Amino acid sequence: MTLPRPPHPPTSTAFRRWLLEGMDQPHQPEGFYEEERDANLHQKHPWWKVMCLTGVDYFSTLGYQPGIAALAAGALSPFATLVLVIVTLFGALPMYRRVAQESPHGDGSISMLERLLSFWPSKLLVLALLGFVATGFVITITLSAADASAHLIENPLFRTVLGGREVIVTFVFIALLGAVFLKGFKEAIGIAVVIVIVYLVLTAVVVGKGVALVIAQPGVISDWTALLGQTYASPLALIGAALLIFPRLALGLSGFETGVVVMPLIKGDAGDTEANPVGRIRSGKKLLTTAALIMSVFLLASSLVTTLLIPPQAFQPGGEASGRALAYLAHEQLGEVFGTFYDASTIAILWFAGASAMAGLLNIVPRYLPRYGMAPDWTRANRPLVLVFMGVSLVVTLAFRASVDAQAGAYATGVLALMTSAAVAVTLSAFRAGERGLGAAFVVISTVFIYTTAVTILERPEGLYIALLFIGAILFISLASRISRSTELRVERVELDGSARTMLTYPGERPLRFIANQLDAGDVQEYRLKELEVRYDTHLPPGDPVLFLEIEVVDASEFSDVVEVRGVQVGEFQILRAQGSSIPNALAAFLLQVRDLTGTPPHVYFEWGEEGPLRNALRFVVAGEGDIPPLTQEILRQAEPDVRRRPVVHVGG
Repeated sequence: MTLPRPPHPPTSTAFRRWLLEGMDQPHQPEGFYEEERDANLHQKHPWWKVMCLTGVDYFSTLGYQPGIAALAAGALSPFATLVLVIVTLFGALPMYRRVAQESPHGDGSISMLERLLSFWPSKLLVLALLGFVATGFVITITLSAADASAHLIENPLFRTVLGGREVIVTFVFIALLGAVFLKGFKEAIGIAVVIVIVYLVLTAVVVGKGVALVIAQPGVISDWTALLGQTYASPLALIGAALLIFPRLALGLSGFETGVVVMPLIKGDAGDTEANPVGRIRSGKKLLTTAALIMSVFLLASSLVTTLLIPPQAFQPGGEASGRALAYLAHEQLGEVFGTFYDASTIAILWFAGASAMAGLLNIVPRYLPRYGMAPDWTRANRPLVLVFMGVSLVVTLAFRASVDAQAGAYATGVLALMTSAAVAVTLSAFRAGERGLGAAFVVISTVFIYTTAVTILERPEGLYIALLFIGAILFISLASRISRSTELRVERVELDGSARTMLTYPGERPLRFIANQLDAGDVQEYRLKELEVRYDTHLPPGDPVLFLEIEVVDASEFSDVVEVRGVQVGEFQILRAQGSSIPNALAAFLLQVRDLTGTPPHVYFEWGEEGPLRNALRFVVAGEGDIPPLTQEILRQAEPDVRRRPVVHVGG
């Protein structure tokens, strides 16, 4: 039976009802097939449409990746990009296909690591990883909007009007993105499909024109190979240099984590079940594979044509191709009219690249923090979260002055930290499943990502600093929320077995009376002495029968749970034994359930503890125990405002 909960405060205005829409919907933990809890959030779409939502992030990196690669690697850029493509197809892709198989409900790779641990270590690990999620996703929003601003301002039509106003233009782009998500997910996916298709078609034209020019001018290839031969003594030296430069190109690996996070939006098969959504998993793998193949082709081709056709000095900061290599080629080779159209499509996809990050944040944050009791209930609603993420993005933009280069390190750190955790998760998963060959392959992949992350952090440590700020903020806010909500009635329901129901069938008119007991020996002597002590200390009426009530804490780090109660007979004593994440919460939930079953508020009897209040408060938050009598009373007081219907707490000793 599900427990009645106190009603939420009335939403007296239409604006508040709109803002908090979806807040009262139940949250499904990992392992449950998603219910249709919100028409906007959970309407299912074909996998290729959802690919466009994640693709606005993944494919948009073509707007700046060739320029970054050329600036970092020079003539070696195509070979460094080839390393990136190899890591993408033979590292990241098989890794995330495994994540899609094992976590198809939108929790991403984080849930796989969560299941490897228990209790507080699991929760703290997830909170730390959420810090990197926030870093990667928020910087995706701000960096992409900043680059969209750069493309807009560099266009000849707007350079004079908007020059020097990068921060203001970026603010406008972020506000427009937030407005789309305040409207709903359906609109976001529709916009993403149009933007991605137009951008990929126009990019194919630019790259195709570049390839044609390279073929028509064989001298550029011979000049390039000659330069490489002068710079690197042997092919082995060239390969080694490409491997060393590869970490600087890690921005091109974005999009995989959001690809699995938004899997609940993918339409599955009619026969999909909670335990095995086969259709969704298959479509999720199609999404990941198709996106990786498309991106690999464009990365290689764009890196080659931009390296061969653009003068090296144009890639330097302030140069005409800085951060916009393909746009530079579009203007130079296809004219100002086409170049302006290409600028518009690039600006659109860069602006909307934050959509996949926003979708990921809106999907993943409500899955963990409210379930841990580490966020207010309003975080289950999308629109307040959109406003929060918009506010954070505006602050980050102001801190970085809308600079793309300044944010690149933080972006790469967030992306690589998540991919490294995913690599470790799939490695452990493969070994636990007895797949030693696959596990060994994932060890190699994990090593690559650990190396890449370490090099990136050493070269651009500001990314780690920002991630640590996010982690610190999440930990502080989460723990503060957990403490402030600690006296909520947070039990989902109470389940009684047959013996327990029989014991609670009391024919008299007097209320049922329970003695709270901490299980020790569990023999007749223990219960006889406990009853004598409690009757003496609390003046319990001698003629009234009593039942013993014992709560075992299973995992105190869980915020809400199901309390299962079973009846046990020890000699002439009847005992009800239950399991829960918090003794006071489980007691309060059980007493309210008894009240509803019998129609009369029950009485419960305690003895005072001997520990200090500070230690008791800490034990309650961390271990689910503490000074149980007053905590039980406080939970009952909050859950049942009517004192006439509230179970009665007695304390003696």
